Amino acid sequence: MQTATSPASTSRSIHSLETLAARSQDELDALYRAAVAPSSMHAIDGPLVGRMLVVRGVPPILAKPLRRWAGSPSFIWEGKTFQATSDTAGVGHNRVSIPGALGRQNLFPFATRFEPSSLDGKPSLILDYDLDVNPGYIRGIHDEIREVSPGLFLGPAMWKRGDQRTFLLWFALDVGQA
Repeated sequence: MQTATSPASTSRSIHSLETLAARSQDELDALYRAAVAPSSMHAIDGPLVGRMLVVRGVPPILAKPLRRWAGSPSFIWEGKTFQATSDTAGVGHNRVSIPGALGRQNLFPFATRFEPSSLDGKPSLILDYDLDVNPGYIRGIHDEIREVSPGLFLGPAMWKRGDQRTFLLWFALDVGQA
């Protein structure tokens, strides 16, 4: 018998960034734990459209407007671009659109590799921002992603300090919308 968060039911029930954006933090956590790491770095090669989903600690009165803003064209984070260097490693950056003269920028590069998740120890694609080119506050970010349905990836963003990880927010990436 399949549960509501089994991979088979997950791929049928989660189809877009919009449907993920409607999920609670607990539902996203369950989906992530039931999901699988991408088959290889080549599965996510290229630009993926991103969406911030749930931010930890945001009061309920602000959560709904924040989610709406995250899904609007005025939200500055557009997603991530990945470039596979092998089946198991790669590099990437965040695409950010800053109003005014700065326009679209490729910021905050990261290296990727497959490792156990900080949440449950199962395989995940890790995005490592601890690169010399990044400012200190960005180098402390730890992102992970897993595939919740074909071409749709879910991940936690965490703050790292030594071996400790503190959950910050959930985000999603969509290959099909890029």
